[in-house]
This record gives sequence, C-alpha cells and structure tokens, in this order.
Amino acid sequence: MSAIEQRAASSLVQERTTGTSSTGTLFDVKRFALHDGPGVRTTVFLKGCPLSCSWCHNPESQNPNPELMFWADRCVGCGACAAACPNGAISISRGTARTDRTRCTACGACGDVCPFDARAIAGEAWSLHRLVREIEKDLLFYDESGGGVTLSGGEPLAQASFSISLLSECRKRRIHTAVDTCGHAEWEVLRDAARFADLILYDVKHPNADRHRELTGATNERILENLRRLDGEGCALWIRVPVIPGLNDEPEDIAALGEIVADLDAVEAVHLLPYHRGGEAKRERLGRTASLRGEIANPADAANRASEILRRIVDVPVCVGG
Repeated sequence: MSAIEQRAASSLVQERTTGTSSTGTLFDVKRFALHDGPGVRTTVFLKGCPLSCSWCHNPESQNPNPELMFWADRCVGCGACAAACPNGAISISRGTARTDRTRCTACGACGDVCPFDARAIAGEAWSLHRLVREIEKDLLFYDESGGGVTLSGGEPLAQASFSISLLSECRKRRIHTAVDTCGHAEWEVLRDAARFADLILYDVKHPNADRHRELTGATNERILENLRRLDGEGCALWIRVPVIPGLNDEPEDIAALGEIVADLDAVEAVHLLPYHRGGEAKRERLGRTASLRGEIANPADAANRASEILRRIVDVPVCVGG
C-alpha cells in the first residue's frame, strides 16, 4: 500500500470512529454549475483525495486539512499578516510576505487582516444543516433545468459518512444527485453512495495499472474492480476521462479504455475532459512546485482524436467537455 493509500485509509477509519457525518471539510460550493451532470447544479467540493494526479486542476483538494493560499502578486508587504500571525510563521522580506508553512496552522488570522485579499484558507468546516440550506436556495433552478447537486472534490468518498448523509438529505427533498468519484474507495462505501445517488460520474485516468501509479500515486486495480461491481448496482454511470497530451492519450491506451467501457451495461455516456492549466497557479499559491513542466500541446485536439477512437468501440455517446 502506497503512502497516499495509507493516508486515505487512515482518514476513513478516523471518520468512521469519530462519527463526523454532520460536519464536512469543503473548499468550495459552486452554484449554477453546468458541467458536473445534467441541468443547473450546485457542486460541493470536498477536501481530501487518495490520488495525487500530476495534472490536478484542484490541487487544494488533495490534502484533507485546511491550507493557506497566497497570491504573491497582490501582496505589498505591509506587514499586517505578520503582526496577526499567532505562530510567528510570517516574515516580510524584499517587500513581500513569506510564510514558513511548517509553522502555519491555517488558522486564517492573516487572511482576516490582509487589506488586499492576498491570503485565504482553502478548506472550511460546514455543518450538514448549513450546506442543505445553501442547496435549497436553488430548488427552482433544479426543477426547471433537471439539475441538482453534485458531490466533487478532491474525492467526496474520502469523507464518506458526510457525503452519504448529504445524499440522503437531498433524496428526502427529491433533489437529483451526482457523485464525481475516482473510484479509489472501499467497495462498501462506493456501493452505499451509489444507492443514494442518481448518477455516478466515474473518473478513469489510465487503463494501465503501472502507468496509473506513475501518474496518480496509486494503482488502478481497485478503481477498475469497483467500476465493474458498480455496473451491477443499477445506477446510472457517466465515465469521465481527463485527456492529458503525452500522458494518457496514446491510441492504444484510449482503445483499451474503450474496451473497458464496452463491457459495461450501465454507462450512459463518456465525457473526455481536455487538460487545462488552471491548477498550476493554485499550486504556486499553495507553495508547491509545478508537477507538469513544459508545453502541453493542443489539449482539445488530443481529446477530439480520443473521441474518434472511442466512438468506433463504444455504443454510447462520447462527448468532449463537461
């Protein structure tokens, strides 16, 4: 078991033993989302993920704990943050604030006093009651568009009890729900989520186990086994594939993916997601180095080529985007 897998397993055990179903750690709640399932949706982004994809466009989702994000281009070095930090983690050097992240506890005191919004905390505890009230604001839009709520992340099943509690509350209110999952979870957790959700958006990063580990930090055996088992549960499935030129877009890999999908009965569509570089700036704000270096050539072209291959293999719609 890799270090990433051990952290995910430990987090799940802790969640189950402490009974935290009424509170979850979120880093965003996006209303009026149009690309995370049918209709107009509210997408709930939960912290924590068992994978560490090199192209992740939400790197602030990977760590289950709150984290400091810093916009260096906004900072004028006024020193308000340094004065407010209770841990002495911030100093001013050459006209800008510098943070010792080993001392930072992500308390948020620095962001509260920054006059230029250069500092913020990614990750906040939300009660189930507060989140349901936020969701209910858009009931009219869900009804008119056939939309609803999507649980995303990170990996929503890394906070399994909270996610399933939210799905249950939405079902009581007849709100359509979707779960966007990488599938790297205990089968019982995925099965329970599928029984409460109306749609599973299932991410498949790469069909080859060794290459999957190189790119994401974990092998794909559990992911593909869970996908096959999920196919027999009677829930609707959309397969989502991030297409990263040079990493997972080789024709033989796309064809292998197509063969996997062709053997499944519950899949309604395949969505190919062209790579974008939105996650790189976020990595800088988190104090991390870039994971993908150099130019990524023509992501849209790569996704279109992949779609042509898949359409010759599968009998369901293949879409580029969303």
